[in-house]
Amino acid sequence: MLDFAIFAITFLLILVGAVLYLYPSSRQACGIPGLAPTEEKDGNLQDIVNSGSLHEFLVNLHERFGPVASFWFGRRLVVSLGSLDLLKQHINPNKTSDPFQTMLKSLLGYQSGVIGEAAESHVQKKLYENGITKALHSNFSVIIKLSEELLAKWGTYPQSQHVPLCQHMLGFAMKSVTQTAMGSSFEDDQEVIHFRRNHDAIWSEIGKGFLDGSIERSPSRKKLYEDALMEMETVLKKTIKERKGKNPGRHVFLDSLLQGNLSDKQVLEDSMIFSLAGCVITANLCTWAIYFLTTSEEVQDKLYKEVNRVIGKGPITMDKLEQLSYCRQILCETVRTASLTPISARLQELEGRVDQHIIPKETLVLYALGVVLQDNTAWPLAYRFDPDRFDDETAKQSLSLLGLSGSQECPELRFAYMVAMVLLCVLVRKLNLLPVKGQVMETKYELVTSPKEEAWITVSKRS
Repeated sequence: MLDFAIFAITFLLILVGAVLYLYPSSRQACGIPGLAPTEEKDGNLQDIVNSGSLHEFLVNLHERFGPVASFWFGRRLVVSLGSLDLLKQHINPNKTSDPFQTMLKSLLGYQSGVIGEAAESHVQKKLYENGITKALHSNFSVIIKLSEELLAKWGTYPQSQHVPLCQHMLGFAMKSVTQTAMGSSFEDDQEVIHFRRNHDAIWSEIGKGFLDGSIERSPSRKKLYEDALMEMETVLKKTIKERKGKNPGRHVFLDSLLQGNLSDKQVLEDSMIFSLAGCVITANLCTWAIYFLTTSEEVQDKLYKEVNRVIGKGPITMDKLEQLSYCRQILCETVRTASLTPISARLQELEGRVDQHIIPKETLVLYALGVVLQDNTAWPLAYRFDPDRFDDETAKQSLSLLGLSGSQECPELRFAYMVAMVLLCVLVRKLNLLPVKGQVMETKYELVTSPKEEAWITVSKRS
């Protein structure tokens, strides 16, 4: 099952599907520098597993072979692009459906929207995106309320108390996502706890078990995963049934799906994708943003002054959030510094060219975003957290090109940006966010990048 494990975690099942098996392949790498297959059957799959993650494998690959490099998934050639200039050449003529959503659908065994008519997929994509936008507007007060509840909780802590940031941000993100996606029934903490247990069981296997194939060697773990997925689907089906054809209060994401021309299966799958991806992306964006703020008193002070100037003691509104340019820069720099989503991919449907290299049709092209986001030629002093770099319009355009900001960002990331902006405004108006001395933060690179261990901070009240 090693083939399946690595293919799944690196978008092959999603983006290529049957193509990998229906089209003949060649061992000729078309002159693109890179690794020869380590094994005849598996190619370089074991090399990826040994590296610890696909991101870490790609970092080493590009250090060795340069910005365009090749390797093998099984018997298929894969080309990885690791520089901003090369990605600019490749992205524009090769835009396809959102790879993150498509990847999750494949891992979960969902097919609707993965392979189908382009026009139908486009309509469903727009419905999905517009649904999240409308849900954000309709549930803005909910996000503020949840942020203020977290503020009240942290405000009771003495400065000596260590706050488990990852744990709190995941809980906050799950409340934000479930109430925005599915409505008031998830105001009940027991519902959220039940949701979290199933969410964690599913995501831990998507992030780890499918990567190393260990889930297939453990019947008990596989059953736990399958049971959690079934339970979450049952909860979603129940919620869908309750909201179908009714007007049960404020508009949530599910309502937009139900108002669209979608099958029950598509509604279930899209609500599952947003519930899973929205939670993980929002939780980790908030975690990294707050952690980075604790490492820079200067950045935090500048944010506090901006929030004071724009919002003051008045209510937080969406119009005022749009005026918080420095807050947005902090979040863009958080996405870049943390390499929040380290990999994307496209299928080369027709033969193409990048620089002087020919990319054969039906080749999987990986976008090594984690490599590009840490490239000193594109981002001076790349390993430094510096929101001021996004004063530069070129930096903004580069992040937008990568699908991590602007009009090209994925809907879940757009949701996460809004939630994180609200949370940061609520927190920095009242609290100083402080580091824990001696803490060394290590990074875990999976589908979404997270701290390897719990991230600890402390807080104190602003005078």
